[in-house]
Amino acid sequence: MAAAVPARQVPGVYHRKVGDIVVTAISDGFLDGSMAVIQNIAAEDAAQTLRDAARPVPRRTAVNCFLIHAGGKLALVDNGCGSAMAATGGKLFENLSAAGIRTTDIDVVLQTHCHPDHSNGLSDAAGHRRFPNAELVMHAAELAFWHDDAAMAKADETSRARNFQATRDQVAPYRKAGAVRTFESGEVFPGVTAMPFPGHTPGHTGYLIASGDQSLLIWGDIIHVPEIQIPRPEVCMAFDIDPKQAEATRRRVFDMVATDKLVWAGMHMHFPAFARLLKKDGGVVALPDAWSGAM
Repeated sequence: MAAAVPARQVPGVYHRKVGDIVVTAISDGFLDGSMAVIQNIAAEDAAQTLRDAARPVPRRTAVNCFLIHAGGKLALVDNGCGSAMAATGGKLFENLSAAGIRTTDIDVVLQTHCHPDHSNGLSDAAGHRRFPNAELVMHAAELAFWHDDAAMAKADETSRARNFQATRDQVAPYRKAGAVRTFESGEVFPGVTAMPFPGHTPGHTGYLIASGDQSLLIWGDIIHVPEIQIPRPEVCMAFDIDPKQAEATRRRVFDMVATDKLVWAGMHMHFPAFARLLKKDGGVVALPDAWSGAM
């Protein structure tokens, strides 16, 4: 009898050891979006760059989350699109299940920031925490910004609903339970140090994971479209709160990662999202990590 023809992809789960810590990339799927949000580059130049890289036009943006197994505890970095965005996103929960992880296993949810493709998985439509045993942890400036009525009033109607109100709704069950912790910097989970990377949002944060002589930086939304923004760091996104600061942060992080030869992972890198940066011709190029079957 002939083998059955595959009808769906294998689960989006990939493990990587960092010393004694295990980091697991979990795919939340992808989002297809408008090219109009790509700023500081001519529209045709952006489109041609994607075509030259054999990428879809309009842009296709991966969405990733990460588990951190450290010190006998389990953290989840970001939680994806939930059920309020495109059907191609919101795959976190089925992939967690495929990895053998229950939502009740999560001790800490670390937020890089609170845009909807990173925080819409926190709570369900009924206002219940999807991670009932978890403490929600983020930069103090991030929590304050999305709960600032004056900032919300200045935003356009779409941002008020999709960003400000959605964040408030998602975070509210954790605040009600007394399960929200904020930080400015420093260690926020065993072996994990918060690194503020402001610009994309006021409290946008990366997380440096270190164990023994190994390290890995989860850098959040330093980039959204790698084929464009790695060679051209001046390119920003319409949803950068402070585009000039976002560009300055991106250049600083690129230099740090390349100089220190850090392995890094991004929420919008192609799954499984681990890579390195190499300085070349006055800029940087990305070198995706080779797949490894070993832990």
